[in-house]
Amino acid sequence: MKIYKPTSASRRNMVTLPYRELLSGDKPTKALLSTRKRRAGRNNAGRITVRHQGGGHKRRYRDVDFTYNKKDIPAKIETIEYDPYRTAFIALALYADGERRYVVAPKDTKVGDTFIVGADAPIKVGNRMPIGKIPSGTFIYNLELKLGAGARIARSAGNYAEVVAHDAGYAQVKMPSSEIRKVSDLCYASIGAVGNENSRLENFGKAGRSRWLGIRPTVRGNAMNPVDHPHGGGEGKQGRGLRRAKSMWGKPTGKGQKTRTPKKYSNVFIVSRRKVGKKA
Repeated sequence: MKIYKPTSASRRNMVTLPYRELLSGDKPTKALLSTRKRRAGRNNAGRITVRHQGGGHKRRYRDVDFTYNKKDIPAKIETIEYDPYRTAFIALALYADGERRYVVAPKDTKVGDTFIVGADAPIKVGNRMPIGKIPSGTFIYNLELKLGAGARIARSAGNYAEVVAHDAGYAQVKMPSSEIRKVSDLCYASIGAVGNENSRLENFGKAGRSRWLGIRPTVRGNAMNPVDHPHGGGEGKQGRGLRRAKSMWGKPTGKGQKTRTPKKYSNVFIVSRRKVGKKA
């Protein structure tokens, strides 16, 4: 990590990643860039549906491949690059047939490394294969939940899931949340863990850096008035006055409370619920 000299109040606690050492320094590939309309947490009617979003630096979207539909064609990593839309780094992969695609860069990957996607791929970091062929105890990332739908699980910096067991056409996978879930043996997953695991150690140092990322301030509920939040009101600093924490809309939130929809369609695939309010 890169630690700065305290030349100002905001610099004093600022900690960033040493990008010059971690990235290959190449400019993004134009053919894989596109623009995205910034919605700032608003829906199609212009109403805010996700709070604390807005502003942010102008940026271009990198078309990252999560489907990995080029099977049995070896690929070589040409560059390691920064992606403003995600915490993980991305790698530019050159396939043997000449096509280039961006992929999420696994841990310890470097320029010149190779990987392959296929049912008979060897167990090697970066390779991708059906989860039914991955032995128990192996760390995986970019996990599919439905065959052909593309990677959905363990895609952010430092994340990984773990194959725990195989049974009756399903693999039991320990998710990053500590939940153990059944996934079809036919679904694909990549071997290893997502890179840039030190991303969580960053300290922005000042409010402005959050605003560059499009993150607006969050106000505590107990600092509001009673009309604005269930925790609001009271003279001076007060406790919330409620047995259970609530969101702005009166729904239970945080502090070890269960918030999952009781009749969610995927409940049948859950072997063990996540450990709420504890470190797994």
